[in-house]
Amino acid sequence: MKGEKCLSPKCPMLRKAYPPGQKGKRRRRNVSEYGKELKEKQKLRNWYNLKERQFRKYVSQALDSRGKVEDAAAELIKALEKRLDNTVFRLGFAASREQARQMISHGHFSVNNRPINVPSYSVKKGDVIKVKDSSVQKNIFKNISQTLKKYKPPTWLELNPQSLEGKVVGVPNFEEAAPPAEISAIFEYYSR
Repeated sequence: MKGEKCLSPKCPMLRKAYPPGQKGKRRRRNVSEYGKELKEKQKLRNWYNLKERQFRKYVSQALDSRGKVEDAAAELIKALEKRLDNTVFRLGFAASREQARQMISHGHFSVNNRPINVPSYSVKKGDVIKVKDSSVQKNIFKNISQTLKKYKPPTWLELNPQSLEGKVVGVPNFEEAAPPAEISAIFEYYSR
């Protein structure tokens, strides 16, 4: 019986080395170095919810500072983390960076008592980010103080859940940000 096909329902399924379907037998190609670099770049760009032009600007600034600072990858992450939309997300005021971006664009936040509606605004040490008094009554901020009591922001941020304000007390670090991509591959991609 060896080598014969078993047609009985009790026979184990025959596993093939390729996926099912008409095109399953085609050989899968290995991803090129360029493809890997592109994938890493897209991963980080989408994680911070940026357009290509914005992201390229941050990367080129980090590449330019390569000789001046000891770690260009940490510089890139620091610049991305200090964006206002990311800071609002890290403070816990928004569920995602996309939501934080929209809330800032709609004018719900002030930085140092000045209304800011630019998501790419770069915060500095000592800046106070606060939900505007006129926005506190909005539905999106109704139950946020209960959620914020349980939330622990990163060490470079200080949060006051009662007054719905946060303060930048330090500088973001690479380890705490934990980017999902390999930064050296991104630098290689833009160095071409």
